[in-house]
Amino acid sequence: MDYDPMVMDDEALGPMVKISQADSVRVKYELSNVDLAFANSLRRVMLAEIPTIAIDLVEIEENSSVLADEFIAHRLGLIPLNSEGVKDMLTSRECDCDGRCENCSVTLTLHAKCTGEENMHVFARDLVPTGERINQVIGTPVLSDAEGLGPLILKLRPGQEIKLECIAKKGIAKEHAKWAPSAAIGFEYDPHNKLHHLDLWYEQDPKAEWPPSEYAEWEEPPQEGEPFDYDAVPNRFYFNVESAGSLPPDAIVIEGIQVIQQKLASLIKELSAGEGGDGMNGDYNGPRSPEYATGADGFGGYTTPFGNGGNQSSWGGAGGTTPYGTTPYGAGHSGWS
Repeated sequence: MDYDPMVMDDEALGPMVKISQADSVRVKYELSNVDLAFANSLRRVMLAEIPTIAIDLVEIEENSSVLADEFIAHRLGLIPLNSEGVKDMLTSRECDCDGRCENCSVTLTLHAKCTGEENMHVFARDLVPTGERINQVIGTPVLSDAEGLGPLILKLRPGQEIKLECIAKKGIAKEHAKWAPSAAIGFEYDPHNKLHHLDLWYEQDPKAEWPPSEYAEWEEPPQEGEPFDYDAVPNRFYFNVESAGSLPPDAIVIEGIQVIQQKLASLIKELSAGEGGDGMNGDYNGPRSPEYATGADGFGGYTTPFGNGGNQSSWGGAGGTTPYGTTPYGAGHSGWS
């Protein structure tokens, strides 16, 4: 095999990230020098295991609208709430309170009555956080539209009234989709299909019916008569992370890496306990949430290949450095404001 110093040097650096687009809604980036299993693990974690806050309980005092109580409660649960600082909150399973407190929940109230002659629209902006919170923004409805109204909850005819109280709690999308931080995550590799992992269905001309994606320009197209490499594996993966509003897209990526760190640390802890003679189930007490941690460093006292520490990731370590070099994120903040 011919030695290619550029390829060998890149692989020696470990995982590499190249960002092509970043704004308040989505981030597009290329992740290279990793295998398919790791890239797909990151995608699945970002979809289902990053904690956010969402309305979980609704206590309706008055509802004279045409919508049923259950219908309204379901719509309220899907309204995105600001989840900044959600890591400092406790889940209901972890909290010692009787049902809810400022450490594990946020209370929002809604009271609207149509006193005019025309129908009244009730929007997410009408949800008002009340009581103590761990910070001043968590649990606030996300209003991303130009008018600052947020999603429409319901309409009231003259004389109709809605009065209710909502309890927002911390959770992950594995429990319910309302806790999903991302609306969608695009995931692609091998845009020219050199590996033939896909058999493209077509009627006449596959090139005309399957136009190349935007990432096709990032890789060299196959050459005419090029022999097929049966040992080739994908090592460049293209992500398009779109936020649902509760967390910014860059935070979704960083939190996803931290969740993987925690999972690896928990696995190392269980395996180490097994080596000590207590068995794999010696310290296991049932299902654990992603934020499970027992040590002062937030990882049960164990170090993963991607770093340790409750607030560190491979993109945001102390001083902005990682085992793979310096990152643009620095310590404790992201690259985008």
